[in-house]
Amino acid sequence: MRINFKMKRAAPRKPTAAAARERLATWIAARGLKATRQRDLIVDTFFTQSGHLSVDELLDKVTARDSSIGAATVYRTMKILGDAGLATARHFEGGQTRYEAALDRHHHDHLICTSCGGIFEFENERIEEMQDRVAAEHGFRVTHHKLELYGLCEACQERPVSRQR
Repeated sequence: MRINFKMKRAAPRKPTAAAARERLATWIAARGLKATRQRDLIVDTFFTQSGHLSVDELLDKVTARDSSIGAATVYRTMKILGDAGLATARHFEGGQTRYEAALDRHHHDHLICTSCGGIFEFENERIEEMQDRVAAEHGFRVTHHKLELYGLCEACQERPVSRQR
């Protein structure tokens, strides 16, 4: 889910599996690695999903298509996708690494529900400007950052307390 607090609806471009495979093929060839059918299937599966996937969730989806692909192959492929700039590993509270597509994506931040585990993306130019201003006031040059806000999503706020995690 994407939330834009500027009230302009963001139109996220969903990267295509074909575009990801093409960019990955170039990256792999430049490093002398070999292309594999298993890696292509993992890339196709990953880029047809939305949201933030753990390797275990991706493995479940991949093995539904080809049961011969193991966890090590999925882990290695996600490492390669990260190194190639096609996926971003996110380390949210709770310790599990989740991956999101990074192909043609711009910066965004996250709201994470501590009850249902939902992860909601948002953009807010005022927050970005404020961060830049604070950094400048302290003579600090920001190279990158991440903003994660933890709390209860709207649906979980409406549930009785006893049903929340």
